[in-house]
Amino acid sequence: MKKVTASMNKSSSEQGAGEPSPSQLIDARIEELKDWRGETLARVRALIRQAEPDVVEEWKWRGVPVWERSGIICTGETYKSVVKLTFARGAALEDPSGLFNSSLEGNTRRAIDIHESDTIDEEALKALVRAAAALNASAKAAASRKKLTG
Repeated sequence: MKKVTASMNKSSSEQGAGEPSPSQLIDARIEELKDWRGETLARVRALIRQAEPDVVEEWKWRGVPVWERSGIICTGETYKSVVKLTFARGAALEDPSGLFNSSLEGNTRRAIDIHESDTIDEEALKALVRAAAALNASAKAAASRKKLTG
């Protein structure tokens, strides 16, 4: 099995020659889990990529998969009894399907805790990912306009 500690907190732009890419580190995490959590992480990763084909995968904070597009869309943490997708700006997103079920009290983030027996509403998750990417892009565009006029 691959060693998964190589560039734990480096983004792809800081990655040195010969070090695994963030995508390779995510692959290794999925492989090392060898249970429903790895399968679930692989499935949500595929859904994120389907929803946002230009998504950038990162590996941050000593081993957390991160998906970005004009900023962080979400992270994919794995715990003993849950796979947690934390949306960086989830509180600003519409969630008509009620996917968010964790971190509901915060002003910024929202999370989806996926347990072993849970079924993922794939279309709702992809819509949430697209909405998060669009929110990031609009915030980035607004910041650029502010710089030009400020």
